[in-house]
Amino acid sequence: MTPLELVYDKILPLPELSRRRCGWRCYSHRTVFTNGVFDLVHPGHLTYLAQAAGLGRRLIVGVNSDASVKRLKGDSRPVMPLEARMQLLASLAFVDGVIAFEEDTPLELIKALRPDVLVKGGDYTEETIVGAPEVRSWGGRVEVLPFVAGHSTTSLLESIR
Repeated sequence: MTPLELVYDKILPLPELSRRRCGWRCYSHRTVFTNGVFDLVHPGHLTYLAQAAGLGRRLIVGVNSDASVKRLKGDSRPVMPLEARMQLLASLAFVDGVIAFEEDTPLELIKALRPDVLVKGGDYTEETIVGAPEVRSWGGRVEVLPFVAGHSTTSLLESIR
């Protein structure tokens, strides 16, 4: 496979990602799930994703669709379209699967994929993480990683303006 084919091989619809997740489970590969907008990927995102990947053997990243981002962040977002955001994430060596979701939260993805570890950044608490009760109910764990100070898409966009 070419490098570009390897990138696109990680961007998957739910049925295919579920099959891969099942295979990873058979090999006892602890699977980590996180999600976000990932608009204008910056060093804070990279640090966060690398730390999340370190909590298991496989990392799945859920990405809000363009319509979902507009509902959550306003009409001026996203800056980058979904396909570009997904391609950037899939190009990271420590990301094993990338999947889009249309809803405002990834709850249905979490329930379908049943990750072993659910991860969010330090701007969340365990009580506010969507899917935390579900993940704990099947024996998984929930992790809140420290927020990487000095890096945010909002501040990056403000400095560009």
